[in-house]
Parts: sequence; C-alpha cells; structure tokens
Amino acid sequence: MREILNRKSLLLKTSVVLSVLLSTTTGCKKDLLDKQPLSAISDATFWKTANDATLALNGVYDTGAGFTNYNFWSSLGMVNLDLAAGNGSEKESLPDNITNGSLNTANGVTGTYYSSTYRQIARCNNFLTNIVQVTMDANAKNVMIAEVRAIRAYDYFNLALYFGDVPLVQKLLTTTEANSVTRTPKADVWAFCETELKAAAAALPNTVPAAQQGHMTAASTLAILGRLQMAQKKWADAATTYKSIIDMGAYSIDPRYRELFLFAGENSPEILLSMQYIRDTYSHALLQYLTPETWGGWHQFSPFNELVKEFECTDGKPITQSPLYDKNNPYNNRDPRMDFNIMISDRTVFRGRTYTAKPGTTLVDRLDQYPGVWSGYAIYKFLEDDPNVATTSNDGNNFPLIRYAEVLLGYLESRLESGAGVDQALLDNTINKVRGRAAVHMPAVTTLDPIALRTIIRRERRVEFPFEGLRYYDCLRWGIIASENSQQFTGMKLNNTPGFQVDADGYYIYKKRNFVVGKNELWPIPQSERDLNPQLTQNPGY
Repeated sequence: MREILNRKSLLLKTSVVLSVLLSTTTGCKKDLLDKQPLSAISDATFWKTANDATLALNGVYDTGAGFTNYNFWSSLGMVNLDLAAGNGSEKESLPDNITNGSLNTANGVTGTYYSSTYRQIARCNNFLTNIVQVTMDANAKNVMIAEVRAIRAYDYFNLALYFGDVPLVQKLLTTTEANSVTRTPKADVWAFCETELKAAAAALPNTVPAAQQGHMTAASTLAILGRLQMAQKKWADAATTYKSIIDMGAYSIDPRYRELFLFAGENSPEILLSMQYIRDTYSHALLQYLTPETWGGWHQFSPFNELVKEFECTDGKPITQSPLYDKNNPYNNRDPRMDFNIMISDRTVFRGRTYTAKPGTTLVDRLDQYPGVWSGYAIYKFLEDDPNVATTSNDGNNFPLIRYAEVLLGYLESRLESGAGVDQALLDNTINKVRGRAAVHMPAVTTLDPIALRTIIRRERRVEFPFEGLRYYDCLRWGIIASENSQQFTGMKLNNTPGFQVDADGYYIYKKRNFVVGKNELWPIPQSERDLNPQLTQNPGY
C-alpha cells in the first residue's frame, strides 16, 4: 500500500514539473543571455533519465483535483455526466444547465471539460515529443509511450463524443499555431483513436502490480476501444474487443458491490482502471458534495426518482410487473443496488444515524430547507462508513473508471446487436455474473428474445453503474438523450404532504428539463476558445 501512496504522491511534484515544461513550448522569446535559471525546469535540462520519464508520465496522468475540475477522469466530472443524463441534479443546477435547453457557449462546466482535456492532451504531446531523448530501458520506454497514446486517445474519444468535430492536435504547438487550428471531423478523430488504442494495447501488459495501480493496461485500453466501437455501432468489432479482455482471465466480478467504491475495494480484481487519489497528498472533494448536511457535507447532489424506479424487485421483475411491489412501501423488496447507491429518507442508516429528508422538521436535510433544491434522495455510493478513513473535503478514495462488469455487459450487448446470437451460456457468463454477485444476488436472466433482452441490458447498465459516468455515453449512443431529458423529474415519496406538489403516485414534483433536439446532442465549442481562434466553427444552434 505504501508503494501505491508513494506513486500517487508524485503527482503533486510532477504537475508542477509539467506545467513548467509546457510553458516552454508556446513560442516565447529567448532570454538575451540564453541562460537557464537554476530554479527553473526546461525540456533542455529535464528529459535525461528514466526517473525524469517516470515523473513526466505521472504528470500526464495528473488531471487536477479540487472542487471545480470537471473532466473525463475526475470523480466530480464523471458523477456530473450521470446527473446531466437524467440520473439526478445539483444545488446550483450545473448538470441541469447542460441538458435543460439553457446550454450556451459561456457554460463554465462544458467549457472546463474542453479546456481541461486539451491541457492533458498537451501534456501527452509534450511527453511523446521528448521521451525519445531519454536514455532508459527500451521496453520500459515503449510501455510508457503506449500508456500516453492510450490516454490521449481516451481524451479525443470523449471530446468528439460530446463536442463533435474537434481540433486533432498530435504535436506541440506554438501560440500562433494553437490559435489557428481547425476542427477535424468526428469520424476522423475516432478513426485516429481506434488506431492509437489498438497500437497501445499491443504494447501494454494485461495487468500491472499494485504499486502501479492506475496505469493504463492492455485491458483498460481495449475497454476504451470497446466503448468507441459501440458508439460507432461496430458491434462485431466491439464483441471481439471485449472477448479479448475476457480471455485474458485476469479480471473477475467481485462478490462485493458497495466496497468497490470505498477504500476496501481499491485493489479489487474487478477494477480495470481507476483515478488515483490519496488523502492529504492528492485528494479530491467528492465526499463534500455527496455527504448530507447531517454529517457535515453539502448534500449537493440529488438523484431523481426516475432512477430509483429502474431498480427491479427481488424477483427480477420491474416494479410495473412485480407482485412484490407495494406502491405504499415502494422501497421494500428491491434490488440491493438501490440501497447501495441511493440514500432514502427514514431508511438509510449511515454512521449509526438514520438519514431523513422528511419535510416539516428542524433537521438540516429536510426537503423544505431549500425549496426546489434537492429531491429528498442523496447519493450513498462512495461514502465511507468510517469517518476516520475519509473526510468530506479531503477524500483519498480512488474513483473506478472502468470495471469488469462493463466488459461483460458490453460483450453481451455487442453480441446481441451484431446478430451473432445469444444463448443461456452467454447470459450466464455475462449479465448473470454481474447480477449474481453475492452482495446483489438478483435472479438470473433467461429470456433470449432480442427485444426483451435489449431492454434488460439497458436497465442493467443503468442500475449497475449509477454516478460512474457511463449514463450520458449510453444515452447518446442509444439515441435517447433527448427523451431522457425532456420530462418532469420527481423526488422522494411524499403522498399528501402540505405545501408540496406530488404526482399521481405521491412523488415530489421536482425538476423539469426541456432538451432541445437538434442542438443539445452536442456541447458548444467554448466562446472563449473561439475568441482566441477565429478558425474554430460552432456547433448548430449555438
């Protein structure tokens, strides 16, 4: 464990190193005496040894921590993607503003995804340009190069997924060059990503030792390739890619569920890739956002009841079909993952106390403390039961980015959509392993009807991966992002509580979103970027 912490602690040092190195690639004038100050670092003095390469590589992985760093690696950035895709909301309505029709070119959240991702790409390009100078073991160097190529491809895959056409920059740029680049068609960006991911996977090991946890592997790189191929509906290719990970035999479904998102599960054989954090050294503040005010947090995020409804009853049937469902006691007899993911008023016990959002009380998490701000639900996933393990504003939990459950469900979906055929053995080796983990123990799926199975797979992904950053991706590739965000969302069960509007089933009428079809499927290129570079065109409707 100490080795892991030491590796993660390097990120603070190397983020400083990389920021200095990047500043030398922007076309600044030379000092008249052409001297390198002893207190500074430059490409000319840095890229010499294997240790330099290791520091630089850790710097590439560093995407920043803190409260406002939205990107495709950070815990906050991934949770926000799920909320914006119809799984919940936030006090300041930041995810709402992405998919409720109000998204504009000055939006700070989507703008940060864009700028933060390009900063990491710049680090990648800087690394790939300068690593050739380093004297070190050739095999180790090739692995490092493959890691960085995979990271850059992951970034470009996500940029094109959310922004469409984006500048495809593969080298260091001067300021003049950076302010004159044009957008590359999305198809070309994704073709580049596919080539890069295949090449990187071929050069990477299937797994890494505990001391290198968080590094790209062949498995995590192929899992990203699988996402890319599914987004392009290359079903046969995606099935082949996911099968290659399965055939490695290096990963498995953990019998636990809740622990996968806590310190206890950081070394789980189910985790293919995770963002690395460490308390007091390289921490993040996700728990500050998630924790209800009763325990000193902000209760910043609120799941929608539309997500809660998706969890089946314990007989494996949806609540619209199960005889176990009681509309007056809707949270009983449900898939255990509901309670593992979501705090429910007067039901969830956390750190020895029962969470309650009941209105009309003096309790700090009551629904009427901030009218219209939260749904009454809170996110339970990621919250450590032991307050001595993690603090609200100084969290060291790793954040899982890719789990083996995604590989199995991706393989099954790709097989189904490719028309290759599905049998009970395939179901048992994929979705039933996910549903059958000891902590969940949901009934096995047995239907082979393609239409019914498609519905089950899509629901399974939603209830297996809440708040892990996959929901927006899924909604985009399934073509349902508009319908999922053009509806009235509800909150906790209230029945006839004075002062609160409820729907026909007694659920609090909460947020409403009005997704603009033909516009909001893509995020706008930030206006601040277009002000610097007039060559950048804008997406339709913005």
